[in-house]
Amino acid sequence: MINLVWLFLLLAGFAAAAWQGNIDLVTQAAFAGAAKSINLIISLAGVLMLWLGVLALLEKSGLLQKLAALLAPLLRRLFPELPADSPAFSGIVLNFCANLLGLGNAATPFGLQAMQDLQRLNPRPDEASDSMITLLLLNTSAITLLPTTVIALRSSAGSANPTEILPLCILSSCFGLAVGLLAHALIRMWRGRRC
Repeated sequence: MINLVWLFLLLAGFAAAAWQGNIDLVTQAAFAGAAKSINLIISLAGVLMLWLGVLALLEKSGLLQKLAALLAPLLRRLFPELPADSPAFSGIVLNFCANLLGLGNAATPFGLQAMQDLQRLNPRPDEASDSMITLLLLNTSAITLLPTTVIALRSSAGSANPTEILPLCILSSCFGLAVGLLAHALIRMWRGRRC
C-alpha cells in the first residue's frame, strides 16, 4: 500500500511540474537529492561501522559478559521467565547496548537473534511470549544515551550544534520506555486476573 502512496506522490509531483512548465526543475532536484543521499549514506555508514566495531570488541574481549552481569539484575526483572543461562541474554544485551548508543540499525540483527532464541523457549509458538513482548518494547522504545545516528544526521545537515538534542533524547527515550513497560505490566496483570 505504501508503494502506491509513494508512486502517487511521485507522479503528482511530475504532473504539477509539467503543468507549470518546470519539468527541468524536477530533473535538477532529482540529481541534487541523489548526491545528498550518497553523502548522507557515507556519513551514516562511518558512524555505524565505528559503533559496530566497538560492539564487536566488547563481545570478543569478554566485556560483554561483564556488562551482561552488570545488567543481570535489571534483565532478570524484565525477563523473569527466562532461564539464567539462556543464549537470548547475549542478544538482548547487545540489542540494549546498541540502542543505548542510538544505533537502531545495529540493534536490529541482535534483536532478531534474541527473538529467535526466545521463540525456541516459547511454549505457545503461535503467539508472542511475555519475554518477546518485553524485548520488542526494549527495542522500539529503548533508552538512548547517545543518539549517534541523529547527531550524524544533524551534523551532515550542517547543524551548528548537533549534540544539543542530547538531554531531550535521553528524557524522551526514558519516558517512552517507562510508559511502554508500565502498559505491558498492566496488561499482564489484567490478563492474569481474567484467566
